[in-house]
Parts: sequence; C-alpha cells; structure tokens
Amino acid sequence: MKRFLETLRNIWTIDELRQRILVTLGLVLIYRLGSYVVLPGVNVDALNDAKQGDAGGIVGLINMFAGGAFLRASIFGLGIMPYITASIIIQLLGMAVPYFQKMQREGESGRKKINQYTRFLTIAVTAVQAPGYIASIKSTAPGAFTDLSTIWWVQSIFILISGTMFVMWLGERITDKGLGNGISLIIMIGIISRLPFAFLSEIKSRTAGNGGLIIFLIEIVILLLVIVGSILLVQGTRRIPVQFAKKIVGNKQYGGVRQYIPLKVNAAGVMPIIFAQAIMFIPAAISGFSGNSGGVFSERYGFWYNFIFAIMIILFTYFYTAIMVNPNQLADDMKRNGGFVPGVKPGKKTAEFIDQVMSRITLPGSIFLAGVAIMPSFAQKLGINSSFADFYGGTSLLILVGVVLDTLQQIETYLLNRHYDGLMKSGRIKGRGANAMMVQQGQ
Repeated sequence: MKRFLETLRNIWTIDELRQRILVTLGLVLIYRLGSYVVLPGVNVDALNDAKQGDAGGIVGLINMFAGGAFLRASIFGLGIMPYITASIIIQLLGMAVPYFQKMQREGESGRKKINQYTRFLTIAVTAVQAPGYIASIKSTAPGAFTDLSTIWWVQSIFILISGTMFVMWLGERITDKGLGNGISLIIMIGIISRLPFAFLSEIKSRTAGNGGLIIFLIEIVILLLVIVGSILLVQGTRRIPVQFAKKIVGNKQYGGVRQYIPLKVNAAGVMPIIFAQAIMFIPAAISGFSGNSGGVFSERYGFWYNFIFAIMIILFTYFYTAIMVNPNQLADDMKRNGGFVPGVKPGKKTAEFIDQVMSRITLPGSIFLAGVAIMPSFAQKLGINSSFADFYGGTSLLILVGVVLDTLQQIETYLLNRHYDGLMKSGRIKGRGANAMMVQQGQ
C-alpha cells in the first residue's frame, strides 16, 4: 500500500503527466455526459419501456461498445463505430489499391492524407448507418418518436453525423493532449461503463437463489484467470536472435552484439474478431430486414454460430498476420544493417525461417484467440447473466486488456524518464506497441 501511494505521488509530481491525465479525464467526462443526451423528439419513457427486453444478443453487444448510448437514442448513439468501419475500409484499400499503397509509403504527408480520407469516409458511413439506426429504434419502440416528419429525419441524421464526428475529435484530442490512444480509450470507456450494471445484475441473480455468493466468487476467480490468459495472449512473443557484424570506425567498434526480433503470438490483435463479427452480422441484418429468424446467425450463444465464428477467426488470424508481418522485408532490413540469424543464411533463407516460425506460433495464437472470443457463450451457458458474460472474453475483454496495458506503459515511461521507479517492483509493462517488429543495428 505504501509503494502504491508513493507511485501515485510520483505520478502527480510530474507536471506534464498530471496535465495529460486531467485532460483525458475531462474529455472522457464530456463523452460520457453526451451519451445521455437523447435526440430531439424522443419519448424517453417509451424508449426505456421498449429497451428492457432488447438488452441481449447482437443489439446488446453493439450497445455495450457504445457505452449504452445505442439503446438510449443518444446523439452519440453510433459512437465511434463508423470511424472504426471507415478505418478498416481504408486499411483494406491500402492492401489492394496502388494509390493508397503509395500514400502509406509517403511518411507523414501520406498519413495526413489517409486521415483526411478516413474522416470523409466516416461521414459517409454514418450517413448510411444513421437512417437504419433510427428505423431500428422505431421498430422496437414505436412510441419513442413524437415527430416523424421529413425535417425531423434530416435533422436527426445530421445530429448523429455531428455526434460521431465530435466523438472522433475527442479521441484525437486525447491522443494529442491526453494519455494513451484516444479512439481505443473511448471504446474502452464505453465497454467498462457497462461493467457496474452487469456486476450488480449478476449479484442480484445469485443472491436471489441461483447458486448464492459462493458461485459468484467462483465466477470472479474464473474471470480473473481469463484476464490473465488474455494478457498472456496480448504480450506473448517468440524472440528470434539477430547477430550484427562488427564494424570498426576510427577507434570505435560498432555492432557485434545480439538483438532480437519479437514476433508476437497474436500479431493480428483483435482485428480477426472484428472482421469475423462483421461478417456474422450480415446474415442477421439481412434476415431482420426480410422478417426471417436468421437461423444460426441470430443465435449468438448457439453452438453453430460460435463454431463458424471460431473457424472464421482462425482463418482471419492467418490472413491478417500474413499482411502485418512481411518476412521478406524483415530479412532485407537485417541484411542491409549487417544482421543475421545465427545458423541461417541471410536473404531468402532468413525470410523462409521467419515465415516458418510465424506459421508455427500463429496456430496456437489463433486457436487461443478463437477460444477467448467464444468464451462469453460458455459463460452464458453456465448460467451467467448475458450482460456479465460478455466480459469473459471476446473483443471487449481484449480491448480492455490492450488499452489498459498501453496506458500503463505510457505512464511508466514518464516515471522512468524522470528517474522514478516503474509501476511494478520488478519487470516492465509492455503495451501492444512495445513489441513492434523493428530491426535496429546494434551499436
């Protein structure tokens, strides 16, 4: 406890870090307050009555990512998700379209152009999603809207677009002036805001006769074990040793030391889950428009839904890892900097060796990722409340773990730069960005 208080005091004494924390808290507060501001012309009582029975399934999952704003008909109802969709589309275009590939290689100027295209695409995506969002609320809560004129529709769509762009602006300000990655932090705040309600709901369920507090304590222990497993998945690496040749310049010797390439067990992050989830949503959405049940794709906790979901995650993990990790580029960088893997010839043989290692570690990583993704279904089948079961795995848990590690790693960097002790008594915190696969020449 004494060390914890001392660490907090050290954090507060660093002016820049204190200012960044206060800015982050202020902007997050603005976001949370905005998520409770409903669209004009909405009957809140009718909306609350209708949404009580629509808190689970796919709608509940989307609502959790939006911090509850989705089912509130809030001005931030679509949240940051259109921006995430636009970012994924731009990223895919960067893999297939030469024009975007060229921009990615242009450095800072190219990055600014890509960000500008992403913003424009975010507006377009929000403009497409906003009418569907309003229509979905209208169908589930017919008495929620007191005015359905054309002017009201245009006004509401414009407000939803403005709300999404404002949330995106908040995320960018947090990144520039605050602490951590703003977009990821906003998603995390939206997810974690649902945790107290889910926690209390599960306690009430257990104390009402569904196993008692002993079962609840067992659930908490299992949840902690799942979190530990997720941390191992996020931070797990396979280090490939790289030896650099000695160079003598004047009276100084450079190189001759051993470095490592940290190949991540889960190089794809949460992207395979996001891609797989997006594809699984399509049949459910189409069936919803046609009035059909949607079959296995509408049963989020069903066996076949999760089986198909897990297979797709494994396939997307291999696909996304192949895009993220380029063995040929790594081998060329090593050769250019005078580095080599001991026992492996530089060039093509090194690229083949890295590719072989990546294939071996990606298989268990993809299976583990799929297991974490479908863990909420197992939790729900064991009698855990669906809102609380969502925290047992899936995208939500991986995002929480990744963002918390990134933020703590940034705080620890400030502490170490000011010659304070780190956040941990031994070892150092590694965020998701700490294992970037870069080869530097040893000096």
